[in-house]
Amino acid sequence: MTEAPTPLLEPREGIPPVIADEAALAEAVAAFAAGSGPVAVDAERASGYRYGQRAYLVQLRREGAGTALIDPVACPDLSALGEALSGVEWVLHAATQDLPCLREIGMLPTRLFDTELAGRLAGFPRVGLGAMVENVLGFVLEKGHSAVDWSTRPLPEPWLRYAALDVELLVDLRDALEKELDRQGKLEWALEEFDAIASAPPAEPRKEPWRRTSGMHKVRRRRQLAVVRELWETRDRVAQRRDVSPGKVLPDAAIVEAALAVPGNVHALAALSGFGHRTGRRQLEQWQAAVDRAKALPESELPQPGQPVTGPPPPRAWADKDPSAAARLSAARAAVTALAERLSMPQENLISPDTVRRVCWQPPAVVDTGSVSAALAGYGARPWQVELVTPVLVDALSAKGA
Repeated sequence: MTEAPTPLLEPREGIPPVIADEAALAEAVAAFAAGSGPVAVDAERASGYRYGQRAYLVQLRREGAGTALIDPVACPDLSALGEALSGVEWVLHAATQDLPCLREIGMLPTRLFDTELAGRLAGFPRVGLGAMVENVLGFVLEKGHSAVDWSTRPLPEPWLRYAALDVELLVDLRDALEKELDRQGKLEWALEEFDAIASAPPAEPRKEPWRRTSGMHKVRRRRQLAVVRELWETRDRVAQRRDVSPGKVLPDAAIVEAALAVPGNVHALAALSGFGHRTGRRQLEQWQAAVDRAKALPESELPQPGQPVTGPPPPRAWADKDPSAAARLSAARAAVTALAERLSMPQENLISPDTVRRVCWQPPAVVDTGSVSAALAGYGARPWQVELVTPVLVDALSAKGA
């Protein structure tokens, strides 16, 4: 009979005071610089409440320094802390979620260990922080405050306790996962992945982000697409000015509703779902003005349906466009899936599905180990991925007459 996991209710040294001035920050920088071993790092955002993805609390823990909770609103420049921890391994859970907001405040690791990605590579079926801490270390973390409004000031004590506990066992989890990855012969693969994350440049801003409006698939005509674009861009400006989540200004569903109806005046707009009685006259006029701008655009300035395709077409179209490519993709997917199952890891962590599609759509003129390896590397696959995936892709492409 296995022992029940132990609830983790309090940080070892209690809840530290929130660092919200330069003097306290300088003390924390000195303490963490003098600490030893890896540093656990986490950040809390206010997604769904505030505009953008900025950090509203940063948590750190390191041997010899204890835990620090830092308010990045009061202390918006943490570059001194980032520099003090340069060369130190940072331990994060799902690092790609937190690195953008940490970068904004001057914190960027030169080395990292991602406990979520480590869990994926090691084959754990559930890789959330709570599940990993429970399954690997035998402790239960309270996860009740993950979706709260972290821009709230002052932050309630239960939230601060939750935040401190999020980094309490992160280094312990890292150590246990390192041993497990080493046992499975996957540690070098994981280290290559962590290096790739740490060295990746900031993501490029999305082109035409308005196209990601939920429910866009219902909008077919170019004039209607223009309404979506004008409403989305107006909403974004309002949300940024008011520092609130765009969805709180105007729901995506309301934007799509207006685009489908293309209302002729404020009264027609007010009758639509999402523009009801609680919407003030000035707001209605603002939204109607956006609709009117879209209606006034000349045909040449209307957006085209669908986004420009830079890679292969959607796989569902391959059978008609290029049956040989469709056969290659089917064989390659089956081979990669089988290999991922043998290695006990998700297929998308073994190799990006987009990379497989690109190689199958335009395979090398001569399919052999060297050419397929070069193609995979050219699409950004790491050396460990190239080594493992090349043989199965060579077989799949050769069998289907690439």
